[in-house]
Amino acid sequence: MRKYVDLHVHTYHSDSSLSPREVVDIAHKKGFAAVAITDHDCVDGIPSAMEHAEKLGIEIIPGVELSAEDGDFEVHVVGYFIDYKSEWFIRKLNEIRQKRVDRIYEMAEKLKKVGIIVDPDKVMELSGRGSVGRLHMAQVIYNEGYTSSIVEVFHKYIGNNSPCYVKKYKLSPQESIDIILKAGGVPVLAHPHVLGKDELIPELIKKGLRGIEVYHSEHPNNITLHYEDVALENNLLMTGGSDCHGTGKGNIFLGRVKVPYKVVEDLKAEAARIKQAKKNKA
Repeated sequence: MRKYVDLHVHTYHSDSSLSPREVVDIAHKKGFAAVAITDHDCVDGIPSAMEHAEKLGIEIIPGVELSAEDGDFEVHVVGYFIDYKSEWFIRKLNEIRQKRVDRIYEMAEKLKKVGIIVDPDKVMELSGRGSVGRLHMAQVIYNEGYTSSIVEVFHKYIGNNSPCYVKKYKLSPQESIDIILKAGGVPVLAHPHVLGKDELIPELIKKGLRGIEVYHSEHPNNITLHYEDVALENNLLMTGGSDCHGTGKGNIFLGRVKVPYKVVEDLKAEAARIKQAKKNKA
């Protein structure tokens, strides 16, 4: 029987409504052999997911999703098979998450100027133990009755290039890739169609990018075929996942995107090469 995986899943340790245990339960119900926990700037959900998954015979791939900026564009890089227990890595993620908190307060000030009054503490309360982000802010604005949908919040107020948008902690793509490589992980460009800047891909490869997320919930078939070609032309690993945020984005996407288990084997092999190169360099 062919085994399938989902390599892009969030928990409530970032901006999903699902606990790590719930992610594992859904993955088990959907028949997945493995699932990658890829929270934004956070690895706190990995240990509890692993503990629960072991009982159900599911493999958990330790991951993280980092956000970088290239001019006016956000570039998301997912790292797979990172050393998630590394002290320097955890310190770096804590620093990035603190900048996320600062960003919410800055956004609240901008929103006030256009008549949207948001208490940042409500946003923090909604994010709970997770990395706070724009989705939490959007949920509070929607809950307060300022818009008819969360999508409208992003479109009118806090989406990229919207009047109340505040840039994230400024990691460059090079820094994001370097952090993942230093943590022994495999850096992969997330949802390139959402980014919409294919011309950046060759430059990211020079910076150390090893793969591209070909299969994604927001990639229709023609887009998937396009990025398969891009991956083949540039000798990049092809990964994929649902980018599930629980009900945070309206629907639970886990199960929509199924990637063959061979992708995990390819990532493991690449991670082993990266770790060996680190040892040789040391």
